[in-house]
Amino acid sequence: MLKSLYISNYALIDIVDIDFHSGFNIITGETGAGKSIMLGALSLILGGRADLKAVRDSSKKSVIEAVFDVTGYPALKEYCVAHDIEWDDAVCILRREIAPAGRSRAFINDSPVTLDLLSHVAMQLVDIHSQHQNQLLTSAEFQLQIIDNLAGNSRLLRDYAKRFLVYRNAVKRLHETKKKIEQNRSDEDFTRFQLEQLDELKLKPGEQEQLEHDRDVLSNMTDIKLTLNGALDALTNAGSNVLSLLGEASDYCEELAKILEDSDNISERLESARIEIQDIAETLTAYDSNLQADPDELEAIEERLNTIYSLEQKHRVDTVDQLIELREALREKLDQLENSSYTVEELEKEARRAKASAKELALELSARRREEALKFEEVLRATAVPLGMKNLQVKVNITTGELTSTGMDKVELLFAFNKNQQLMPVGGTASGGEISRLMLSIKSIIATKMKLPSIIFDEVDTGVSGDVANRMGQLMKSISENIQVTAITHLPQVASKGNAHYKVYKEDDDTSTYTRIKLLTPAERVDELAVMLSGSTVDEAARANARSLLDGVK
Repeated sequence: MLKSLYISNYALIDIVDIDFHSGFNIITGETGAGKSIMLGALSLILGGRADLKAVRDSSKKSVIEAVFDVTGYPALKEYCVAHDIEWDDAVCILRREIAPAGRSRAFINDSPVTLDLLSHVAMQLVDIHSQHQNQLLTSAEFQLQIIDNLAGNSRLLRDYAKRFLVYRNAVKRLHETKKKIEQNRSDEDFTRFQLEQLDELKLKPGEQEQLEHDRDVLSNMTDIKLTLNGALDALTNAGSNVLSLLGEASDYCEELAKILEDSDNISERLESARIEIQDIAETLTAYDSNLQADPDELEAIEERLNTIYSLEQKHRVDTVDQLIELREALREKLDQLENSSYTVEELEKEARRAKASAKELALELSARRREEALKFEEVLRATAVPLGMKNLQVKVNITTGELTSTGMDKVELLFAFNKNQQLMPVGGTASGGEISRLMLSIKSIIATKMKLPSIIFDEVDTGVSGDVANRMGQLMKSISENIQVTAITHLPQVASKGNAHYKVYKEDDDTSTYTRIKLLTPAERVDELAVMLSGSTVDEAARANARSLLDGVK
């Protein structure tokens, strides 16, 4: 349940810090006192849009904080833990802050969270039912949710949603594949032409680099030959070449070895060096013999490179390896075309299997909905008739169609409020007051199955009076036996049913007007009810009527 609400620096509120009670809480106050301001602040906890204009003092931040008792809500705990939100088994604290610059921040148990996370958690803790939400009753989606909630279809809906997603993805893959095949088929001749061009070249990995190297060698043959000859002259050909000088050094060192005992095999090492130099010279000689300027070979290399460069430019790639990848992709594309009928057939089978799997749960959903719809018709009529709708008729019309994200059913609530009146959708036959009473009746029916700690009714009793108002108050009180109910009301018949009564009022000082809220004492409550019964004048007769209302509830 909602344990407390703290609001600071919001609209006419400087600071409000109020504790709430379990059971049935009543909030009253004159029109314009600020009841809607408090609900507006609380709606920020539910993810509502932050408006900088609502910040009272633009130099300070605005803070809205709600504390909930969450004892015995394992599903909410599981959700929070799964999203790395700090969890306390006793209380859950939701906070929204609006900075002077307009930036909004959200917190759960003092941990910063996204607004989506705050909203998701808040909607599992409190439901604010205002007058404009009565129009939800005309929504086909909301009508379906009513039946699903009562039928306890949440787990089945989750399982169905997974299967429907598999089916939808299978259909998407099928459509995309068919589209791709059609596109490939229209390009088939051109694709074959491109592949033939690439196959004809017989490209090899690394070929371009090798050709470019060979071209450079052939183009610079004269310089390369001069360089090789220079190296060979230094090693073997010139009068004072390296090999002859090494031979002389070796002879001298061999004579030294006869005299010096520790010559450290210098002569042998020089001979090894001479052999290595001789091998290098022979290698260079072989290079020199093999390098021949061949204009025809150079022309052939240039021609092949130009062909490769042209194809690279045409296909917008940079290397032969990329052309090879393109060649294989074109080949795969044509192979897919040849096997397209088999591919489409397999995807169609996959889509049919996925559809059958989803339809299996859709049929189970449909059966549960139809069974629950019959019960709902009777219970809703029994609940709403005492609220001044004695001739009410209710029909839940369920039609079956194609698979959607919620199954294969379309639910439509049909009503008649007078004898001999044709059953019609609620939007075309009900007044605002009748829709309010229907919504209150529906909320009371699903209250036992709502996994919500708290529900707030904002003037849901507008437009009724007398005995109907008394019955609406009694209905809200009965809902409070299962969950915490807070009702904002102008009707004394409803206000008298509460376990705790709060008054919202305005207070002035020399410079400003403030919205305040306080928990009424028993005596103050009698006076408040007396004002609601008789107007601004409170006398003993009005107080007596107020006490009578309270005694009647007891």
